[in-house]
Amino acid sequence: MVRQQFTPEQHSVRLLKVGEQVRHVLSEILARQQVHDHTLTAHSVSITEVRMTPDLRQAAVYVKPLLGEDEEAVLKALRTNTAFFQREVAQRLKLKFAAKIQFRADETFDEASRIDALLNDPRVKRDLEG
Repeated sequence: MVRQQFTPEQHSVRLLKVGEQVRHVLSEILARQQVHDHTLTAHSVSITEVRMTPDLRQAAVYVKPLLGEDEEAVLKALRTNTAFFQREVAQRLKLKFAAKIQFRADETFDEASRIDALLNDPRVKRDLEG
């Protein structure tokens, strides 16, 4: 059996597509409150990004609770229910291998706020205008 060869561009597109499908499945599970966890039902959680490894066996899932409230408690609840999420993703996407999911806090919003604050600093504004 000949193994299908992918160009780097096709390979990365495939990773993005699968990552987006995983994101949609996880978002649907959380939106419909199909997880029997009090912490997750009490919070609105946004799945901001899913990054798949090239072999599609691991998925880094970046999450942010609405308004950033109780981030550590939400992450702990997600990590506690990881097996449920992995099973649901595997069943719904029918992939050859079930991706091992790792939940991580999304720091991009915090980083963007920090950069915005730096750019609004009067000393930086003075340098940018001059």
